[in-house]
Order: sequence, then structure tokens, then C-alpha cells
Amino acid sequence: MCQVFIQHTSASLTINENADPTVRKDFEMYFNKAVPENDPGYIHDAEGPDDMPAHLKAALLGSSVLIPVRNGKLAFGTWQGIYLCEHRDYGGSRDLVITAWGD
Repeated sequence: MCQVFIQHTSASLTINENADPTVRKDFEMYFNKAVPENDPGYIHDAEGPDDMPAHLKAALLGSSVLIPVRNGKLAFGTWQGIYLCEHRDYGGSRDLVITAWGD
């Protein structure tokens, strides 16, 4: 098994289709509609209008993915890949912890 964990609260990881780049664009469009910036109800906005929406988007998608390993390779389906979802307009560098275990 291989676990990938992101050490941040305003970016996330998920597994989805990785063949057609329009899927990633649709992901961004959907989450921007579902969790908009500049909502007057947000209290946490010290780092800008994208700060609280970034935390909410990260909470919805999660901070880790777990992938089986088969014959020394990640056992993705035909179209699958890991998305590192950056939810800030200018997120900067991100740190990952990758752990593998098993026979």
C-alpha cells in the first residue's frame, strides 16, 4: 500500500480521471461555485478572500489518498491519477509525506 499525505490545510489530494484535462477544469469550476470567495458569512479571512474557501475545499476533498501497489507499481485504474488540488490563488510550495508498506 502507498499513502500520500499533504501537510497543509488549504490544499488537498484526491484520485480521479487523469486523461482529459477538462476534468480538472470542471473540478475547479464546481468547487469555486460550491465554495465561493468573498462570502460575507466567513469570519476567517485574515489571509485574503481565498483563505477560508481553501480550507473548506480541502476539508471536502481530504488530505490523503491510499493506493494499492501491485508488482512494484501503483495499481491505478486505466484513467486514474492523483490530483494535488491547490485551493489558494497563490498557494506556494506544498509538502507531501509518502509512506509505502506491505510485501
